[in-house]
Amino acid sequence: MQTASASVKVFLAEDSAPIRQRLGAMLTAAAMDVVGEGDTPERCISGIRETRPDVVVLDVQLEGGTGLEVLRAIRGEQPTVAFVVLSNNSAPAYRKRYLAEGASRFLDKATEFEQLAQAVTAASQRPMH
Repeated sequence: MQTASASVKVFLAEDSAPIRQRLGAMLTAAAMDVVGEGDTPERCISGIRETRPDVVVLDVQLEGGTGLEVLRAIRGEQPTVAFVVLSNNSAPAYRKRYLAEGASRFLDKATEFEQLAQAVTAASQRPMH
């Protein structure tokens, strides 16, 4: 049974295993529960469908595809899932496109990495539509 203080369930959609490990450690230290991870759009989509996280931490570039594929596939099926994009591809065009597609936040790995836990918490608390 979930209580009001249940930890935030997070899925990591990231193609780099070392970065997934670092993200997992950071989010776990912030009392969040990493419920799954994937490195390709297909693995991410099936993993998100299976684990039903509160928030997906999403990279723009995935192995064999993009995070946009994941975002588009899940938004229609599970509109309550929040997306926080964390990417090295932080050009304004990427930022604008992901936010327009429904991402809650877009963070640059190089300069905003340490803001991730706070962004995930904020995204998990947004009102459900």
